[in-house]
Amino acid sequence: MKLHFSIIIPVYNRPQEIDELLESLVKQTFTQDFEVLIIEDGSTNKSENVVEKHQEQLNVKYFFKENSGAGASRNFGMQKATGNYFIILDSDVIVPKQYLEFVYHQLTENYTDAFGGPDAAHHSFTALQKAINYSMTSFLTTGGIRGKKKGVGKFQLRSFNLGLSEKAFEATQGFSAMKTGEDIDLTFRLWEKGFQTQLISEAFVYHKRRSTIKQFFKQTYSFGTARPILNKKYPESRKITFWFPSLFILGFDVSILLLFFKVTESIQLYLFYFIILFLDSLFRTQKIKVAFLSIITSFTQFLGYGLGFLESLIFKKK
Repeated sequence: MKLHFSIIIPVYNRPQEIDELLESLVKQTFTQDFEVLIIEDGSTNKSENVVEKHQEQLNVKYFFKENSGAGASRNFGMQKATGNYFIILDSDVIVPKQYLEFVYHQLTENYTDAFGGPDAAHHSFTALQKAINYSMTSFLTTGGIRGKKKGVGKFQLRSFNLGLSEKAFEATQGFSAMKTGEDIDLTFRLWEKGFQTQLISEAFVYHKRRSTIKQFFKQTYSFGTARPILNKKYPESRKITFWFPSLFILGFDVSILLLFFKVTESIQLYLFYFIILFLDSLFRTQKIKVAFLSIITSFTQFLGYGLGFLESLIFKKK
């Protein structure tokens, strides 16, 4: 099959991010034609002028629709696209110049109807953004239990950087109405219909993620609330590791209480973990500030995901 890429990018009130993303797409070394569809999801701060700025250099189309969420906007974009293979990107990513080359080469050599790619921190990101990226990708945090299997058919897609064939979209109707976890839900439905997925490790993007601790907490909290819903919908996906963030936070609370009884062994284990975390982040980022912030962002990640998981498990009837 001759691959023709359509890049689908939903956006909500983030014209500056779209400007940076389109600029990175202009710089692609990929020589074949591809189209870009910007789906404005009911924004009040629109990206239309930004899109117009890049229309001479890119085959980019702009669509405005009523606000319905990212999943529905991605589906809308795939319905409007003319390509036969859709690449879904979040608006807060920057694409390395060889991204499309890597995707095209891998799909040509080892075709699957869906793929996902990892994320990294760009040198221009703030120290906090780099720390958040560390927490979301490190094996020492919940980043280590996210789907990273390289084997074909094993990788769980992530909505900030994924590809989906036209055939797979038509068979699954794309993303569900879930507000969080819709990418994992899509993965399971793809597998149920016999489609394969893969990780293209070279096809990474620079992912800004959230820019404040409060925003990051809200994001991880929503991730946590989605997991029990997915576990109920797909019982075979349940894993004991999904409990780890909740147990981590509960154990930390118990350790603090034990200090009133002069029992310090438990809190010492947590301190040892945070020291290892700091050293690992320092080794990976070469920045002391980022390493210190990584302790805060990793604790925030455990707290948000853990509380969201418990809240959804105990109180939500879905």
